[in-house]
Amino acid sequence: MYIVDGIAYAGEKEPVIKISGVRPMEDFKLWLRFSTGEAKVFDFKPLLEKPAFAPLADRAVFNGVYIDYGVTVWNNGNIDISPKFLYDNAIPAKEIA
Repeated sequence: MYIVDGIAYAGEKEPVIKISGVRPMEDFKLWLRFSTGEAKVFDFKPLLEKPAFAPLADRAVFNGVYIDYGVTVWNNGNIDISPKFLYDNAIPAKEIA
């Protein structure tokens, strides 16, 4: 149990996951450093078929990734993706050797 603003919540409070480092890799993958200190690799290829991420199929746009307030963004902030989604679906970088 934890309390926020006088309200009690069941379970344990999960830390807020943020991106602290990002690098585009070959084959539409992202190397990511999270606020937890962990480094992971996320394969973006399956998401390129989704309309929201279709512009990232252009390698120049994909390589323009940057961090804005702990979130990976592209195209002047018009495209972004949840740090928690990336964290939950990425593979630890040490396994990609």
